[in-house]
Amino acid sequence: MRKMLAAVVSHVFSGVTQKPAMRGVLASLNFSNDATCDIKKCDLYRLEEGPPTSTVLTREEALKYYRTMQVIRRMELKSDQMYKQKFIRGFCHLCDGQEACCVGLEAGINPTDHVITSYRAHGLCYTRGLSVKSILAELTGRRGGCAKGKGGSMHMYGKHFYGGNGIVGAQGQVAEAYNISALWKLPCVFICENNRYGMGTAVERAAASTDYHKRGNFIPGLRVNGMDILSVREATKFAADHCRSGKGPILMELQTYRYHGHSMSDPGVSYRSREEVHNMRSKSDPIMLLRERMINNNLSNVEELKEIDADVRKEVEEAAQFATTDPEPTLEELAHHIYYRNPPFEVRGTNKWIKYKSVS
Repeated sequence: MRKMLAAVVSHVFSGVTQKPAMRGVLASLNFSNDATCDIKKCDLYRLEEGPPTSTVLTREEALKYYRTMQVIRRMELKSDQMYKQKFIRGFCHLCDGQEACCVGLEAGINPTDHVITSYRAHGLCYTRGLSVKSILAELTGRRGGCAKGKGGSMHMYGKHFYGGNGIVGAQGQVAEAYNISALWKLPCVFICENNRYGMGTAVERAAASTDYHKRGNFIPGLRVNGMDILSVREATKFAADHCRSGKGPILMELQTYRYHGHSMSDPGVSYRSREEVHNMRSKSDPIMLLRERMINNNLSNVEELKEIDADVRKEVEEAAQFATTDPEPTLEELAHHIYYRNPPFEVRGTNKWIKYKSVS
């Protein structure tokens, strides 16, 4: 999940004048180690009980979650800027506003679990362990990208992560996946990130029933507050435990919201009002909700969180600099990485006289 922040303990001798940084260290020693937090009850389908309605949040967890969500938010805003500067081309779907979904998901599963996703996956790339540099460099098509600059926004991959394809809940495929996973009692957690709009159409205009957590029919379901990282974390733990215990698949609907349009070609204001977006930002923003929870429960303070924000901005700026200066792949690398750990072989180009060599 990236590096964690820890309080630094220093020995202070009496009579020595404290510098501002030292005062900050001393103040951090007065923070609470953890806090019990109430979370919204999930709507249940074909389940007798669901996730808990309260959970413990430690200071260490809170700092890690906060920093991770801020990195994703800053990375997506930087991606927006780089797209408009034409460093990024083609399809690009941003997930700012949905940070609690990917961070909460990662907090509720094991690093060895496999995650498969459609597009709008930059945040999941990061929580699965890819660096900001490798993500932004992939968006700009550079050799240092996580897919060597060949995949772009919709095709990113990492360890135990298969990210980005163009199929988003296609009706037939999803129904077939539900069916076979239920027949074989496969340990699958199906997740619907319901950000309220399918491209440019509100869910209420497109679906006679918006109870997406019930769409599995014979599969149990949960409807979760996807703007609260703790709700997502506890629901994910519950769903993962359900699967690991041999009960078969389960479906989670995460009710969330995207701030940007569907893609970079969509300004996102023709089918929803600016007031709606503003209200979501001001009342339900996942980073704001976590920040308030941390401060109200004495897990951190404004000064410490500002330091994290500054560190995150620096990391993202350095990554963007790398992503715009790293070399692009050479033509000779066009056919590389077709297979994993495979001996080199020849690949025909656009005609039979053009030959490329594929190297794993």
